[in-house]
Amino acid sequence: MNRPALSLLAGVVALAAVTGFAEMKAPAASGAGGSKAAAVLPVERTSLLCPAPSTSDLADTSYTSFTPVTEGTDSSGKAELQSATEESGDGSSKKKPAKPVLEPKAPGTPATGDKSGADAPALLGTAEGKYAPGWTVQQTTEVAAGNGRGLQGVNCTAPDTEFWFPGASTAAGRTDYVHLTNPDDSAAVVDIQLYGKDGDLKSTVGEGITVEPHASEPILLSTLTDDQETDLTVHVSVRSGRVGASVQALDSKLGGDWLAASTDPAGSLVMPGIPKDATSVRLIAFTPGDADADLKVRLSSPTGMITPAGHETVHVKAGMTTAVDLGDVTRGDPGSLVLTPTDQSVPIVAALKVVRGKGSKQETAFIPATSPVGKRATSADNSAKGSTLSLVAPTRTATVKVTASAGSGGGTPLSKTYTIKAGTTEDVELPVPAGLKGTYALTLEPQSGGPVYAARTLSATEEGVPGFTIQTLPDDRGTVSVPETDEDLSVLQK
Repeated sequence: MNRPALSLLAGVVALAAVTGFAEMKAPAASGAGGSKAAAVLPVERTSLLCPAPSTSDLADTSYTSFTPVTEGTDSSGKAELQSATEESGDGSSKKKPAKPVLEPKAPGTPATGDKSGADAPALLGTAEGKYAPGWTVQQTTEVAAGNGRGLQGVNCTAPDTEFWFPGASTAAGRTDYVHLTNPDDSAAVVDIQLYGKDGDLKSTVGEGITVEPHASEPILLSTLTDDQETDLTVHVSVRSGRVGASVQALDSKLGGDWLAASTDPAGSLVMPGIPKDATSVRLIAFTPGDADADLKVRLSSPTGMITPAGHETVHVKAGMTTAVDLGDVTRGDPGSLVLTPTDQSVPIVAALKVVRGKGSKQETAFIPATSPVGKRATSADNSAKGSTLSLVAPTRTATVKVTASAGSGGGTPLSKTYTIKAGTTEDVELPVPAGLKGTYALTLEPQSGGPVYAARTLSATEEGVPGFTIQTLPDDRGTVSVPETDEDLSVLQK
């Protein structure tokens, strides 16, 4: 083989080595005739990033890791969750790897770890081989008192280059941070834009923020603007590198929670899992394009689709954040909010701010618009009491298989299949592992019918305050489609 051919081959190998964070093996080429049907294979490497959980000395944080058993994986692999670096014991600036917060022992069984106080760091996680497909880590924090008191939960996120967060705020009484975590060996450069009710809040402070390698930066939103905005949309875009991003929204009176990113802008959106005892629901929507959006607002209830009285439609002006108070829209039943275009489809992002309780005993959580369960979704950190799974089939009747894993301390897995009627939302009775000890995970696998959306609520009442947190359950990205191809050595010939 001549030298130009060797150079080209080396370039191809180098490109394959640096693309993507989820890696997998391509199927062996066979036969002739060009590309063939895509093969669905398990991913071989997954990265997850967990933000620093709290600045409160009264915070207790638990981490729960789970990987579903997936066919076709290698027999080897490992997963660990740890802070990026820590100071050396001699007080020098030299860094050394931190002790992992947790190390899973086997797929199919949850692993747990914990941290207490205000010094718990952001964490970087990597899973390889049999631990990678569908790897999920839940971070749950209980804050006994003070700003943001209550239950705060977030699914640790995969690194990416763009995030939308409708539902943030710089209003009096709110303390909101954007947490940016960089998993890579080179610095990331990030821009943060804020959009209020009148549009872009012009500021240069959020431009060109550097996040050092293996580090995390909490950015207080009120340092990026002098405007006090009740409802904001935060746009995080990465100029170079990649980051994990989450918004921590803390309220001096209404508790607080993590606000996960909305799904990518789309013409129709679903926000699943509004608790049946919600006392206040607020919709926050934003369209990043140049056209206004007119949307139908419908509530998916246990009996079907309902149009909330007085809120049949919502008009979202281009580039401006729109908020609508829906009150106690669920009226004692679980529900999900469904937004669809009245005419022309305009991409939007959206989230719900949900409040439970009354008076001084109120708590807040957020439900961002999410994508469907897809092939499989995974939820970690469930208990025999205090966990609620909400399923919605907005367009067609669907059946879903839900499997409860073994417990972190023991138990036998159990599966149940549910049928969700078209247009309805159901809080289903969760399967609980026999002989459960510790926490357990759920995997959701649609069997037939239309798309299914899901959310899991954790509840823990402390001193009469109904602490709760809600996580949506999109596809866990455990597999990826790769086209089969044939070898074509002619590209290497001179």
